[in-house]
Amino acid sequence: MFLTMRPVPKDKLDVVYRITHHMPDVHGAPIHIGDPATIGIPSLTAEHLGGDVQFQPGDVPVFWCCGVTTMPAVKSAKSSLAFTHSPGCMYVADVMATVPTTTTSSPAETPKVVQISQEPLLYSAASELAADQIQRLEKAVQADPGKRGIGHLHIPGELLRCVLAMSHASSVAVTTGFPCHTELTPPEENDGPPGAVAMAAMLQALGKQVTMVMDASRLQLMRDIVEDCVQAGILKESVAVLPYPPTDGTAPDREVALQFLTHDGDLSRPRYDHLVAIERVGRAADGTYRTMKAKDISSLVGPIDQLFDLANEIPGIKTTGIGDGGNELGMGTVQDKVHQFITNGPDIACTVPADYTITAGVSNWGGWAIAAALYVLRACPIHDRYLRRAVGFPWDPAKLRGAVPSMETEEKVMSIMIKHGLRDGMTAELGLVVDGLQFASEHAQIMKTLRSILGLD
Repeated sequence: MFLTMRPVPKDKLDVVYRITHHMPDVHGAPIHIGDPATIGIPSLTAEHLGGDVQFQPGDVPVFWCCGVTTMPAVKSAKSSLAFTHSPGCMYVADVMATVPTTTTSSPAETPKVVQISQEPLLYSAASELAADQIQRLEKAVQADPGKRGIGHLHIPGELLRCVLAMSHASSVAVTTGFPCHTELTPPEENDGPPGAVAMAAMLQALGKQVTMVMDASRLQLMRDIVEDCVQAGILKESVAVLPYPPTDGTAPDREVALQFLTHDGDLSRPRYDHLVAIERVGRAADGTYRTMKAKDISSLVGPIDQLFDLANEIPGIKTTGIGDGGNELGMGTVQDKVHQFITNGPDIACTVPADYTITAGVSNWGGWAIAAALYVLRACPIHDRYLRRAVGFPWDPAKLRGAVPSMETEEKVMSIMIKHGLRDGMTAELGLVVDGLQFASEHAQIMKTLRSILGLD
């Protein structure tokens, strides 16, 4: 594909996108905004057709489809007569194009450009309607029935940025695990794994490769849970569950983490585009791993944090942390607020940051919200076109509805958690209770709200 590039001031991206969005019969809206290397262009100074353009401070490279793309096809057809144009010399006919006299439209037809990354510089797009729905999903899961003060850790707009980045990913690795019941076997709580399964189901439905990463001591537990989810029809296919550190006896260090995250240690060839931690206990300032009551559970926790430490140095990998207390992996982004507003904050706060920090009253709710928001994006024609670079055919969102979290599905998930001995993190009850909240009441109300926002119930 040949592309046309123009530098656009950052504060004009929305305007430019909206104007060109209303002209689909010509170039239409941009198909990429940001770092050219992510679409295979090594440098804007590389060999190109047409004249050079000058960038001013604050300009962002914006790319459109170009009519020159058709020229190789015309040449190969060996037609005796063809009307086309050459780079910089447009072909003008006497047939008038249909151009709207106004660019005002409904929220569903109004594009919104969102920066999702600074390094590399990347933007994405969705409709104002989709952005509003995702904002409402984000707000819904901020409910704090446990009164932990989680609202103080909330970063507005983070869910939209997170799912836009995840939507562009092709391979996602998910980790979870909070072994707070040190006297029980297994020690895992039931907040985290259900949210991980909810995200995995939606990511699979979107055609993405999904991997789960676990401590070696609980590797088989997660593999058994995944297999049961496949048998129950919750996951459409099995998910690879890998141990970190590897079980070959290698001591975990930066090189081991590098080999795990990349092909042959090559930073330009990551195995995963996105790492997600949901209710995964995170490393505190003193190097320990602690519960909300500041109980040290380090002996039961492997150094999966190393993967996030290194991923934060690799531009090709984005990271998300989902938590409900501030001591979870990825919450290092808001550790100062954890110190200030969360009980035992200075002792328990995770110091490892993530690119996107998702807070929720219960971490599982954060997983539900991400799955629901990914559905919203793929049902949005504006985002769908941008995601596929205006190539191919629109995605049918009806194919994804079965992967949207529902009470029926989550009750099946919870029955699998009970089967494998995962208990409520607060009461150690083996049943339909998560974080001290009854599944049929508090959790069901959040689910009802999320699905209502999507217009599914």
